[in-house]
Amino acid sequence: AYCCCTNNIKKTHIRSIQKPREWKPLEQRKCTDIPWLLLFILFNVGMLCICGFAIATGAASRLISGYDSYGNTCGQKNAKIPGIELSGHDHTSRKYVFFLDPCNIDILRRKMKSVALCVSKCPDAELKTYEDLTKFSTANGSDLCSYDVQPNMYSSHPNRVTKCPTLPVHPSASLPVFHRCIPVDISCYAKFAEAFITFVSDNSVVHRVIAGVMTSKDIIMGLCLLALVLSLILMVVIRYISVVLVWILTAVVVVGSIGGTGILWWLYVDHSKSVNASLTALELEVAKDNQKALLIYAIAATVFTVILLLLMFFMRKRVALTIALFHVAGKVFTHLPLLALQPFWTFLTLMLFWVYWITVLLFLGSAGSPVQNNQTGLVEFKMDGPLQYMVWYHAVGLIWISEFILACQQMTVAGAVVTYYFTRDKSQMPFTPIVSSVLRLMRYFLGTVVKGAFIITLVEIPRLILTYIHSQLKGKENACARCMLKACICCLWCLEKCLTYLNMNAYTATAINSTNFCTSARDALFILAENALRVAAINSVGDFVLFLGKVLIVSCTAFAGVLALNYQREYSVWVLPLIIVCVFSFLVAHCFLSIFEIVVDVLFLCFAIDTKYNDGSPGREYYMDKALMEFVENTRRATEQYSKTEGERQEMKAMVSLKEQLLYYF
Repeated sequence: AYCCCTNNIKKTHIRSIQKPREWKPLEQRKCTDIPWLLLFILFNVGMLCICGFAIATGAASRLISGYDSYGNTCGQKNAKIPGIELSGHDHTSRKYVFFLDPCNIDILRRKMKSVALCVSKCPDAELKTYEDLTKFSTANGSDLCSYDVQPNMYSSHPNRVTKCPTLPVHPSASLPVFHRCIPVDISCYAKFAEAFITFVSDNSVVHRVIAGVMTSKDIIMGLCLLALVLSLILMVVIRYISVVLVWILTAVVVVGSIGGTGILWWLYVDHSKSVNASLTALELEVAKDNQKALLIYAIAATVFTVILLLLMFFMRKRVALTIALFHVAGKVFTHLPLLALQPFWTFLTLMLFWVYWITVLLFLGSAGSPVQNNQTGLVEFKMDGPLQYMVWYHAVGLIWISEFILACQQMTVAGAVVTYYFTRDKSQMPFTPIVSSVLRLMRYFLGTVVKGAFIITLVEIPRLILTYIHSQLKGKENACARCMLKACICCLWCLEKCLTYLNMNAYTATAINSTNFCTSARDALFILAENALRVAAINSVGDFVLFLGKVLIVSCTAFAGVLALNYQREYSVWVLPLIIVCVFSFLVAHCFLSIFEIVVDVLFLCFAIDTKYNDGSPGREYYMDKALMEFVENTRRATEQYSKTEGERQEMKAMVSLKEQLLYYF
């Protein structure tokens, strides 16, 4: 039986070697990577169980209603906690959390270092003396000092400094959902603000900047909308200006590299002439060091320039493919306008998930058993034993599910573009290819997306851990350890980017052939390896063209902002509004042009598959667009011309050789 099984495996392996995989676009659909989908479902059940545990143990009620420093939840009747004297109070009428010193904030641990009490009403006026505290308690029935201090003892109690609020008590109001008394005057948090705004020494500057942002909020919103419109327009018209952008980029790179190298050599010659015997020993040593450094820089720049020029010379013909792909990508957006909405849906989904994740994390922060702090005597809720690892499970869920959402966007775009490319008659396309792609994703390919997201998670988790360790050890580790940490972080980052690019192409292969993730990744890798120079040209030239597009959008938005703010004479500080506008416009441009980049990558893989398995003959017609067809025809003509010239050259050499032989014999 073993021999039979071995022979069958060998035969299968031989057949797989002899017969390469046949790419049959859109001909068959089947579910892929089902075990990974089941694993992901079980993982999400675990995430829901963590949320349910936090709610069942009262963490949700403690987070929303709030609790005091003795373990009592505000707004309800509490059970006695053994060993805690002031626990077990009935706080049904006391629904708000009041902090004795709300301005005492631990910035490093991001929490208030203040005793918290449950009160029936937040102070709505400033209370300057202990007599004012007594009057407020008598009038409103809200005790602002510790439970074991009676209102008539506020002024004379020996421990009133620690058991009563810090004077003066600022007016406060409760939050809409979370019942916390928060001071209305934000100047209470001056120390907290100083930790974040260390570069500001004059408070008037802060007030002017904040006032300016509030005054120009309409202009900021209008400029952000302008950046959105410019991004949408650029994705459509980039096919018309891609030729100009590519050749401008080529000219800038050539002139910049040659000019920079020439300047370095000129500086080296100039420094060589300035070195003479009239200099002092120290000046002579410094001059020689500078001369040596310039020589090294000039040689390195020369080598870099030569390599760069050689690469551009050999890749000059492949730049035309980048231009053709950009042209077709622009046409894709005109045929599939819903592609432009993908960043909105992805962003909205990520925001909803992150809100849920942060909410559960806050639940876990107040979950567990009450434990008395030996230093302060106050109660803290902590999870002991295996339960404390729920936070780590929850953190892994943040990365994996976030990557899953991003991968769903990539698979959706890939499915729609594949449908567009491999449909010969565009009138036969689905009415909404994006919706059809989403439905195919949900029905067939969720397991593949889950597996791809998990691979990225495996790389991202150790990178984040090393980054956290590096930040915690900053200034404490030696130079060697710091260098090793940075090298590991950099290597993991590079690996993550490579895997992300490979995943994108694997999703495209899955959308074409309905194969599982590993098979699709292998097939896509072979196709990319066969077109390595084309991949390098598209990723270098194409990415830089898209970067120029982002710069163009940011520049236009900033220029419009300067013109708009110039007419608003009552506000003279333009720095923060312009920074907000530029940052937002760059993020918007990045989101939309990233979709354009995905479309270009998908089109390239489809093009590579099309040219490999089709040749334009009857029965093997190309699927590609006219722009790509022109590129193929031009390449074929150039190849035929080269072969013809080479054949004539070889024939001429043969005739010359025959003539020499005849002359030798006669």
